[in-house]
Amino acid sequence: MFFDRPNSGECAVLVHLNLASESEREDPREFEELVLSAGGDPVAFVMGTRDTPHPRTFVGSGKLQEIMDEVQLHDAQIVMFNHSLSPSQERNLEQELQCRVLDRTGLILDIFAQRARTHEGKLQVELAQLQHMATRLVRGWTHLERQKGGIGVRGGPGETQLESDRRLLRARIKSITARLDKVRKQRDQGRRSRRRAEIPTVSLVGYTNAGKSTLFNHLTESTVYVADQLFATLDPTLRRLELENVGPIILADTVGFIAHLPHKLVEAFKATLEETLNADLLLHVIDAASDERDDNIYQVQDVLAEIGAEDIPRLQVFNKLDLLQQAPRIDRNEQGLPERVWLSAATGAGTGLLLQAISELVGVDMVAEELHLEPDQGSLRAALYRLGAVETENYSDDGVAHLSVRLPRADWNRLMKKGPEPLF
Repeated sequence: MFFDRPNSGECAVLVHLNLASESEREDPREFEELVLSAGGDPVAFVMGTRDTPHPRTFVGSGKLQEIMDEVQLHDAQIVMFNHSLSPSQERNLEQELQCRVLDRTGLILDIFAQRARTHEGKLQVELAQLQHMATRLVRGWTHLERQKGGIGVRGGPGETQLESDRRLLRARIKSITARLDKVRKQRDQGRRSRRRAEIPTVSLVGYTNAGKSTLFNHLTESTVYVADQLFATLDPTLRRLELENVGPIILADTVGFIAHLPHKLVEAFKATLEETLNADLLLHVIDAASDERDDNIYQVQDVLAEIGAEDIPRLQVFNKLDLLQQAPRIDRNEQGLPERVWLSAATGAGTGLLLQAISELVGVDMVAEELHLEPDQGSLRAALYRLGAVETENYSDDGVAHLSVRLPRADWNRLMKKGPEPLF
């Protein structure tokens, strides 16, 4: 791959400034968790306050000297900023500090690079990192500067090393984009198949480390990787789940969101985020015990709006109720439909209420009927069983089958169009 990232366990000096010009400030505690998730070893945390960032080094001369002292004291290999740095600021800081400098965007990209497991996930991360790197290319090998052509060439100077790097990056970005387009078409084909089968899709979304994967594992009896760290799960996972009175649904576990998620990452992960964009219902998993709960809810809503998913029906799932020592419950809106579910994915308390709420929301447009089928209507009876629509069945003495059925209206309408003897 073209990108490189710091090795795990590097001693890191962290920098966070409270800027008066910033309407939304980053959380220093979350930043430290990000560094730990990346495998860094925070040895010092330099904090300060400024009205506006310094155009050349982001921090002032006094704070720059303080950072330099911490780097020398701890023999740190990298300095990480809880802010987005311009390419020139990053370059100037590296010259002054004589060590690597990484901003918040680069740190998040690094974590994603570590977490990616599938071929698609690795491609998406590489694309985002290449796009990020494209603005940060500098001359590295001056001995290759302006090489001329072969013997007998009398033209001007040849391609610079910097121009060569940019050309290689463009070629690699083009190649990855083409491969991801192919992946996106394959995902579209799978979604079309599910739509033809009238199988609803329910997607888990939420702030990173809210407990989405723990809840996903509990509901589907899966073994998705779970850890108490930011971005523990990156690659999307889909599982089939049977709901009482509804039938099969597809439950999707997706990547967690974070405040100011890098736009390049959102662009690169479009193929993955389309699972959310095409869902019939979003389960917004929220860490109910977090001090930043309200702000995290806002950040998730902001990302959903960015990808165009703000109008998809949503059910809020307040997780980690065991830390609050409260009883599970369902909150309903004025129409009587579930609006919020309070549960604990770790203990399983309240997950039954969640399944009930999903059934009510996904099964809103369901048809419940009592059918009386004559013996010659066996094909209709078989079709109802294939759809999983039969709840009870009994026979009268004259051989008539009495069925209680419940099925999506789309399936019911399709059966009625084909008449009493459907040809499937």
